[in-house]
Amino acid sequence: MSKSSKIRVLALGLIQNGDRIFVSQGYDPIKKQTFYRALGGGLDFGELSLDALKREFQEEIKAELTNIHYLGCLENIFVYDKKSQHELIQLYRCDFVDIKFYQLEELEFVEKKRNKKALWVSIQRFISGELILFPEGFLDYCI
Repeated sequence: MSKSSKIRVLALGLIQNGDRIFVSQGYDPIKKQTFYRALGGGLDFGELSLDALKREFQEEIKAELTNIHYLGCLENIFVYDKKSQHELIQLYRCDFVDIKFYQLEELEFVEKKRNKKALWVSIQRFISGELILFPEGFLDYCI
């Protein structure tokens, strides 16, 4: 089985501050499309999704989480960079321990040798369709 035909399991954290959510920015070079997704990442074999969530935030932006509550599971089937993808997402609502993260406009970090950006974005920009938020159904947990 090729890597692209495997189902990837992710743990993502929904962090909300008033009418803003903390998301990472992505770009599909084939579609020439900018999109946004909550921070987090893939589970390692034998790792609980809660542990993966904490690890990913620590690795990506050196942040500790608190008030972590499981919200549910989302399924996401999509095409990125001409490759079919299938994800199961364990979604958690959480908060940052360090208040400095709430005062940032944006934060640059490196993930798998790629430069990325995380930032606070008004939920209204996703509701209006001005910006794209993945996966589908994620916004339902923000309202």
